[in-house]
Amino acid sequence: MQRHTETKVLPYRPDDLFRLVGDVDHYPEFVPWVSAMRTWNSVTIEPGVTQVDAEAEVRFAIVRERFATRVRRDANRRQIDVDLLYGPFKSLHNRWRFEDHPCGTKVEFLIEFAFKSRLLEKLLAANAHLAATRIMGCFEQRAKALYAQPSGAQGALG
Repeated sequence: MQRHTETKVLPYRPDDLFRLVGDVDHYPEFVPWVSAMRTWNSVTIEPGVTQVDAEAEVRFAIVRERFATRVRRDANRRQIDVDLLYGPFKSLHNRWRFEDHPCGTKVEFLIEFAFKSRLLEKLLAANAHLAATRIMGCFEQRAKALYAQPSGAQGALG
């Protein structure tokens, strides 16, 4: 199993970043390897807590796969948890946390995964540590585009 974490302080409001990451329908617009997204079963579990199932089509070089996850968005805790429903992974979990910080928001991203296929494992695992960094970078660039006026300090701290 691969496990990677990224932590950054971004000059945006925690609630804005929470909404950005929780809005999975828009991932194909700014995450380069997500070519399509379909969502269903959107429910409110309790006030401030929603859940949606999402299927992503992803492309990495010659690899084209689909996988589905259950996305739990807890606005009360500013936390998003994503767990595998089906796909090329044996297991997949990721968690986003958004905490107030004097310079904006401390963003914590954790991803844990293992592939079913040894071929996929060999093709992608060697660069898996870069995946967490690239994922965080996609969301950071999207936040910059959406929230041109950062709150707090200028630029990102890491």
